[in-house]
Amino acid sequence: MKEDYYEVLGISKGATAAEIKKAYRKMALKYHPDKNPDNKEAEEKFKKAAEAYEVLSDADKKARYDQFGHQAFDGNGGFGGGGMNMDDIFSQFGDIFGGGFGGGGGFSGFGGGGRQRVAKGSNLRIRVTLSLEDIANGVEKKIKVKRKVQAPGTTYKTCTTCNGTGQVTRVTNTILGRMQTSAACPTCGGAGQVIDKKPSDADAQGLKVTEETVSVKIPAGVVDGMQLKVTGKGNDAPGNGISGDLLVAIQEEEHSTLKREGDNLHYDMYISLPDAVLGNSKEIDTVTGKVRIKIEPGVQSGKILRLRGKGIPSINGYGKGDLLVHVNVWTPKTLNKKQKAFFESMKEDEHFEPKPESSDKSFFEKVKDMFS
Repeated sequence: MKEDYYEVLGISKGATAAEIKKAYRKMALKYHPDKNPDNKEAEEKFKKAAEAYEVLSDADKKARYDQFGHQAFDGNGGFGGGGMNMDDIFSQFGDIFGGGFGGGGGFSGFGGGGRQRVAKGSNLRIRVTLSLEDIANGVEKKIKVKRKVQAPGTTYKTCTTCNGTGQVTRVTNTILGRMQTSAACPTCGGAGQVIDKKPSDADAQGLKVTEETVSVKIPAGVVDGMQLKVTGKGNDAPGNGISGDLLVAIQEEEHSTLKREGDNLHYDMYISLPDAVLGNSKEIDTVTGKVRIKIEPGVQSGKILRLRGKGIPSINGYGKGDLLVHVNVWTPKTLNKKQKAFFESMKEDEHFEPKPESSDKSFFEKVKDMFS
């Protein structure tokens, strides 16, 4: 089980953006590879800190993590920590170190000197529509994806402009002295390599579009708008780079009879006046199939029957929601003479006079109970 991101950085959930940045810098400097050469344990802690910071420093990702935990980013292979290499970390968060370890312009342990920079392919985004049953039970979807892959027969050679580093360094003279800056190589685009040979059906980067079937495991309890990630199933990078990711956006399909509210479900059940008076049993829909529910004699319109555990599983694994059945007594609009005469005779009957009891809550009390 993954460690809590707040615990990784040693902060509370109420930490400010500045406190999150300060905590990450402290962890990153402590476990930086330059300070811990050939120390695998320190390297793993360095990566975990970067993974935690990548989520908590982004307001949108942080909000999703606070609500859904690690499940908010788990697709097939989980969040990007497993696919995050040192170059990713240094390129994204290099400025966090300030003057320490050479800033963002290179790291002696991993990115500095003449080491070739590892390029990453672009991400792909798709939308997957799920039924309420899929969401309730979890599902594995086979999705056809068109992605760019390295064309067979393509070979690369080291870029002569940057000597394979992917960066070019410029030195300018200023009134404060000589200033050194680094930027992505304009020849290879930061990949450190250029094409040597490629087949005729490949593009300028040696890539070609192919259709691939990708399996995506979608956990139970996902919500509309949630985004999952399948690591390494985006576009390939030129040369020996790492593939981008496939981002899967969840779209919830509207159910014909059930309405979702968080982990709870709502069902409107209409019954006849005789059923309300005499009682009966009705078959209703749930996300796991149909169930038969008993209607007690004398049930009142507006009563809510709660079926515990018949809702949607919590994305965080905290059990299941409930199915709330709303009873609606259907009043006939037209009657024949015999039926009309019967109800005319019952007008003064004491059994047909409204006599609400203390247990018969008002509409506003029912709404209050429903949301609490």
